[in-house]
Amino acid sequence: MTLAAYDLLEVESLQGKVSEAEWDARVELAAAFRIAVSRDWNKSTANHMTARVPDQPECFLMNAADFAWDEVTASNLLKLDMDGNVVSDTDRKPRPAGLNFHSALQRERDHINCTVHVHPGAGVVVSAWEEGLQFFDQGSCGVYGQVAYHDYEGLAQDADEAPRILSDLGDKYTLIMRNHGLLSVGRTVPEAIAYMDRLVNACAIQERILAASHATPRPLSEQICKITAAQMGKRVGNKPMGDVEFQASFRRQLREDASFTH
Repeated sequence: MTLAAYDLLEVESLQGKVSEAEWDARVELAAAFRIAVSRDWNKSTANHMTARVPDQPECFLMNAADFAWDEVTASNLLKLDMDGNVVSDTDRKPRPAGLNFHSALQRERDHINCTVHVHPGAGVVVSAWEEGLQFFDQGSCGVYGQVAYHDYEGLAQDADEAPRILSDLGDKYTLIMRNHGLLSVGRTVPEAIAYMDRLVNACAIQERILAASHATPRPLSEQICKITAAQMGKRVGNKPMGDVEFQASFRRQLREDASFTH
């Protein structure tokens, strides 16, 4: 087997060749991939994120199938139309299973501008529990009332599954795909990342607590979950959440490895 070395800067930069709005969206989404890697959500070429192109709302950005998430840059992201056709000047393609439901989410839900799908260990563990997500701590209340479920149907590449994923998600911002993984959506990239962060952390807390067989778990009551979720909601109002957290993580990525901006 021949191992091919790859230089992230080999791909010609698209800065100045696409609109400023598209370039900014590319940099933001590329940063989101690096942030996800730093949080151990994914380090492979599998799984996906998408972001709508602001000045071309009939198109969205998505990672190519042959790049690991820590190799994603602003310029090697694919641009696709809502039918899943790559409109970028490249021969690279996305993975069909991810394209199937990500394109449907972008096409059918005008308010969704970003989708995130990952298979973190704790998330897969909770997805395989019949009881689903339980709420044990303050942080988990950040997704209380925002978690939906979709039963596993095999690889999510059949077109007729996409409407069922949309139906199961409903008006919520996170979806536990049973025996599979996690999905979050957002009106902005930072919001989708924030919802995924809260969901992954809630799953990790649950996994650790339920693994402690010497202790009796004490989940939060439904009443206190509702109260805490309402308190959190008042802080944000109707605005997309997560921007301050995202900007801090963005700056950290710039300090550590700015190649995503290429």
